[in-house]
Amino acid sequence: MNAGFRRDHWETVYGSKKSTDVSWFQPRPERSLQLIEKAAVDRDDAIIDIGGGASTLVDHLLDDGFTDVTVLDIASKSLLQAQQRLGERAADVAWVVADITEFRPSRTWRLWHDRAALHFLVDEQDRARYVEFLRSALEPGGHVVLAMFGPDGPLKCSGLEIQRYSIDRVEDLLGPDFALQSQALENHLTPMGSNQQFLYSCWTRRK
Repeated sequence: MNAGFRRDHWETVYGSKKSTDVSWFQPRPERSLQLIEKAAVDRDDAIIDIGGGASTLVDHLLDDGFTDVTVLDIASKSLLQAQQRLGERAADVAWVVADITEFRPSRTWRLWHDRAALHFLVDEQDRARYVEFLRSALEPGGHVVLAMFGPDGPLKCSGLEIQRYSIDRVEDLLGPDFALQSQALENHLTPMGSNQQFLYSCWTRRK
């Protein structure tokens, strides 16, 4: 799947739906916040949310006192929804419109968070580029919080095929530069009332 198709797809989704209507919506991303807190990053450490779109994670990070937050998403309309929700506080966030497979980071971050973006990369080359940019963007000793559909998760989401993950598959993808700190399976209840299995994991980049 090329980047242009992905961009058009997600612009259409967020042009027709509110953030509260998509299946991955969470009023409070509890598990992500717990893993970020467990990583013990300082409040002035840099955090990037990959595929963050209109997620409420950024709201809660600002509430918790984090001062260097970047949200990256392929769809400008998803970021606009988040900016409108935050109001004046949107000025405290760096917003990046980019496809993660084409992202060329000009800086580094201490913590990389991704909930429900990586599992849409079904092509091996796209996944390899994702990991390439992760390595170039994450500080040595930095942390990675990933959440994607688990072994019993759905096969499709938002009309697109996805890649389900076991922890072994994640480990193979990231390679030896990353050490696993924790993992957990969680059932996410969608706004439509169905359950989706997510695999959460936290990793540290070896120095």
